[in-house]
Amino acid sequence: MSEPLSPEQLVKIAVAALEDIKGKDITVIDVAHLTSLFDRMIIASGDSTRQVKSLADNVLEKLKEAGAHIIGSEGAEVGEWVLVDAGSLVVHVMHPAVRAHYNLEELWGAAQHARLAAA
Repeated sequence: MSEPLSPEQLVKIAVAALEDIKGKDITVIDVAHLTSLFDRMIIASGDSTRQVKSLADNVLEKLKEAGAHIIGSEGAEVGEWVLVDAGSLVVHVMHPAVRAHYNLEELWGAAQHARLAAA
């Protein structure tokens, strides 16, 4: 049995998969110091629900091909926000309006600032 992929390897594969299908505004956030649930989060946008689904499907396919363990995927039925859970990596692929509404970058950034203030 081969060694599990590192968070850095997972990120590299997922970002390449997103770039393959012209994902936009790809953001990688290191959250290992904020949660024990996962180490990295990627947020990317697609121009349409069809593209959002295709981006998430490509991430799933490329991670599986590389031997990553996929815990699950949610949201493909609607396609406005698809989450791919690969253990130490979580990928959010979102329609731009949904991404702007939930603003995960600010949410996780605010959590980081609160944690630093409490230290």
